[in-house]
Amino acid sequence: MNIWIAIAVTAIGCYAVKLIGLVVPSGVLERPVVKRLAALLPVALLAALTAQQTFADGRALTLDAKAVGLAAAAVVLVLRAPFLVVIATAVLATAAVRAMTG
Repeated sequence: MNIWIAIAVTAIGCYAVKLIGLVVPSGVLERPVVKRLAALLPVALLAALTAQQTFADGRALTLDAKAVGLAAAAVVLVLRAPFLVVIATAVLATAAVRAMTG
């Protein structure tokens, strides 16, 4: 029963956020601060999700093969590699560490 309550609350929350976006005056949305925030928010959320998925295991901080893959991806990203190369490097580094650790 609790799952259905959580689903209903989430659905109502999503609808409310969408409705709020529709009723905000366009003058507010055209402000430079709001535009800059709207451009940076997805990047910040993706970075937070990546960090949580990489370094968290339940309630504990962990450093494992995922961290090595992320570090390898960061290195090739700094070297301006194409996106698919970045992903492939992360996958290969993670797989190599997992293969070595058993």
